[in-house]
Amino acid sequence: MFELNRLYNMDCMEAMQEIPDGYFQLAIVDPPYGIGESGRKNATRGLLAKAQAYTPYFGQDKDAPPPEYFAELRRVSRNQIIFGANHFISRIPFDSPCWVVWDKENGATDFADCELAWTSFKSAVRIFRFRWQGMLQGDMKHREARIHPNQKPVRLYEWLLREYAKPGDRILDTHAGSASSLIACHNLGFDFLGFEIDKVYFERARQRLESVQAQMRFMDLAPQEVHDAKM
Repeated sequence: MFELNRLYNMDCMEAMQEIPDGYFQLAIVDPPYGIGESGRKNATRGLLAKAQAYTPYFGQDKDAPPPEYFAELRRVSRNQIIFGANHFISRIPFDSPCWVVWDKENGATDFADCELAWTSFKSAVRIFRFRWQGMLQGDMKHREARIHPNQKPVRLYEWLLREYAKPGDRILDTHAGSASSLIACHNLGFDFLGFEIDKVYFERARQRLESVQAQMRFMDLAPQEVHDAKM
């Protein structure tokens, strides 16, 4: 079994074989959509959008995961939130009344207005609004550095965790990408496990995650050091 609160560079299908049934209370995943978002080209954006050029990533987004992936994900997690499922819904053999809509507040641009996520929950559709338009972000005071072509904001994942996870839940991300989901888990005190198959993006995500973890440890230690100095 894997050590929690870490990101691993490996194929998630191989990794999940080592995970017991229902070990994770929630999986939040953003797998390839199969629409050609290779990193160099953002195929779903209009002609007016000027997208940043990123390093192409493993698989080139040529295909979405097979049905076996979703079956295995359901085996190891009790509930699931799956981004991009509108592109491969035929591969998820379970209906759901609860979808998540991320409104990117892009306004009059040719970027996608929103992204959709299928969930295994039985509640109503929910909307999260947070601007994510190139350099413009919903929280410019704490603007995130973009390290991955399909990166999602930490604030989005924090909202998902507050809405759908319970204290003590273990969280799985099989396609960690930029590690935004793992950082959100760390910020809110959830144990997590992440996998990223691409070596280049794994290294970038690992550095990003470890930087946040180190900063949090420093903040936890600082008050004690001040107290000790006064003694």
